[in-house]
This record gives sequence, C-alpha cells and structure tokens, in this order.
Amino acid sequence: QVHLVESGGGLVQAGGSLRLSCAASGRTFSSLVMGWFRQTPGKDREFVAAITWSGGSTYYADSVKGRFTIARDNAKNTVFLQMNSLKPEDTAVYYCKAVRSRPKDYSDYMQYEYWGQGTKVTVSS
Repeated sequence: QVHLVESGGGLVQAGGSLRLSCAASGRTFSSLVMGWFRQTPGKDREFVAAITWSGGSTYYADSVKGRFTIARDNAKNTVFLQMNSLKPEDTAVYYCKAVRSRPKDYSDYMQYEYWGQGTKVTVSS
C-alpha cells in the first residue's frame, strides 16, 4: 500500500506561482511512476503531468506545458509540481497519483493505483 499526502495548495492571483508537494510512504518511492491530475466540479479528472521512476522522462498536458514543471526527489520520497504563470482556469483540486508499473497512457488516471486526498488551488483573476 502507498500513502500519498499532497500539500502546497492555496489562493494566488493570476500570473502567480505555487509549488505543490506530494509525500509518499509505504513503498519504495523510486519504484513508483508519479502523476498529477486535477479536477473541477462536474468534470472528469484531467491529466496535468507525470514523471517516471528516475525522473528521466516527464509528460505534460498541452494546457500546462511551458508553465508547470514536475520533479521528484527520491531521497525525500516526494514529487513536486511547480506551477508558474497561473491562470484562473488552473483552479482545481490537484491530486497526486502513483503506479508501480509503466502506464500505457500516462494521462489516464484509471491506470494509477494510488492517490492522495488532494489539495485545492484557486487562481483569482
């Protein structure tokens, strides 16, 4: 079992930045593929970014490419999402997800096995 805890959400003005963190426990962190997803009321969870076990490969949704950066620190069992140039449409609850094996589709949240409780991000215009 893997336990994930997100933090770092909050209220920020458009154009601002936030850094989300997701701390993992319960399994060797370096054996997990990690992803960030987000959800707004009435919508399905939307892929944001993913990173492979060693951090050698990263994947982004087109909507965040160039503004968000995913990174991991395997020594600290933590994955980060640096969010810059935030827009009101980035407002959502952000979830950290993990999976032991390489997903066929990194953007499909159904292929992830574990997830946290989420952290809310609100971007005001």
